[in-house]
Order: sequence, then structure tokens, then C-alpha cells
Amino acid sequence: MRWLSAEEQRIWRGFMTAVTTFSEHLDRQLQRDAGMPMAYYEILVALSETPGRALRMSELAMMCHSSRSRLSHAVAKLEKEGWVVRRACPSDRRGSIAELTDEGFAVLEAAAPGHVTTVREHLFDVLTPEQLRALDGISRAISAGLSTECDRARAEVPEF
Repeated sequence: MRWLSAEEQRIWRGFMTAVTTFSEHLDRQLQRDAGMPMAYYEILVALSETPGRALRMSELAMMCHSSRSRLSHAVAKLEKEGWVVRRACPSDRRGSIAELTDEGFAVLEAAAPGHVTTVREHLFDVLTPEQLRALDGISRAISAGLSTECDRARAEVPEF
């Protein structure tokens, strides 16, 4: 067992505090200004950026880094709002596809400016260009270090 040194512990806690606090701030802003949590916004964005504004639920879960049950619950809420519709996958009846509605796209368009402003003010405007480049490299390194484990976990989850 390799325990964290005092400096590593300080860095770890600072990183976790920054990530958690920033995520909570983004979630509060979206709840206040758009009436939706960050998770719903991420689903709408993912759908808006795909051809036909539609994705198989399994692909959407991967893109949103969500479990099947959490995504299914969120999509059900988005369906009730009229922002997303779910339909059977034509190539595989076991699967389903989530599609962004015009109303959902309009809600996303209305929410995006406030969200982008918040991201800009609390991330890009507080870091120097050198810090942003370092953050990019750090983010890529962390993601690359986790990609094999994430790929293995995804392979164990059946399609839906």
C-alpha cells in the first residue's frame, strides 16, 4: 500500500474540492436559471450534437458518463417535460433511442448562454493561458489513465 504523502493529500483534497464545488455551482446555476439539473442539460447537449438529434440509449449513457438506470430515469423526466421522446431502435427491438424534440432544443438554446457564462467566469476567466494548457494536459492524462478501466466496465454492461 502506497499512502499519500502530506503534499499529495493536500493536492488531492484541493482537486476534489475544486471539482465538486465547481460542479455544484454549475448545477445550482442551471436549476435557478433553466429549471433543470446539470445531468439533464448534459443529456440535451449530447442529443443536440448528434445527427438527427437522436442516440441509442446505451451510447447516450456512455457520452453522459451515466449508469443505465440513472439515464433511463432522467430520460423519463425529460419525456414528461416534452423535451425528449423515446422510441424503439429499428435495427434492434431490444434497444431504444432517445430523440431531442424541438421544444427540448429550444429549452437548451435558452439555457446555454447562462451556462456558458458561468463556465467562462469560473473556469476560463480565472486561469491564465498557461494554466488552461496545463489543465487540458492534466485532464487528458487522467482520462487516458482511466480509459482502459472504463472500457472494461462498459463491456460488462448489456445494451439497452
